[in-house]
Amino acid sequence: MALEEQLVDKLIEKGYHISFAESCTGGLCCGNLVNVTNASKVLDMSFVTYANEAKIKLLGVKADTILSNGVVSEEVAYEMALGVANAADSEIGVGVTGVAGPGGGTEKKPIGMVCFGFCVNGNVKTFTQQFGEIGRNQVRKSSVEFVFQKLLELI
Repeated sequence: MALEEQLVDKLIEKGYHISFAESCTGGLCCGNLVNVTNASKVLDMSFVTYANEAKIKLLGVKADTILSNGVVSEEVAYEMALGVANAADSEIGVGVTGVAGPGGGTEKKPIGMVCFGFCVNGNVKTFTQQFGEIGRNQVRKSSVEFVFQKLLELI
């Protein structure tokens, strides 16, 4: 069974709803989840917040958090996950922000670096993965796989 199928089953079993706040993945997490039958039982809404202004306006990410840490940071991923869970009134909120490439990387935040926030019933955990320069679409796919694997561990 695919990861997204396992996740939908587990969410249904627990009576949980999930929402995503996606930047570099551009809706791919949500898109993969809705490939699964019964996804409508666990998903009400999600956001693609590519621009900083969207993260601030729709998710409640603080402008100071972005200024202090950069948009690609665990601090921003944390606020994205908590913000989307609150906006969607869901038990699970996921925030994803990163540098998919091919440009945009720096020494501190290289291409392939992605930060994740996972809000489970109000408790937020963050992670950073370095996928490397494996290509824009592969960074996005690897990010989605990480999200589903990590959610299966956390809930």
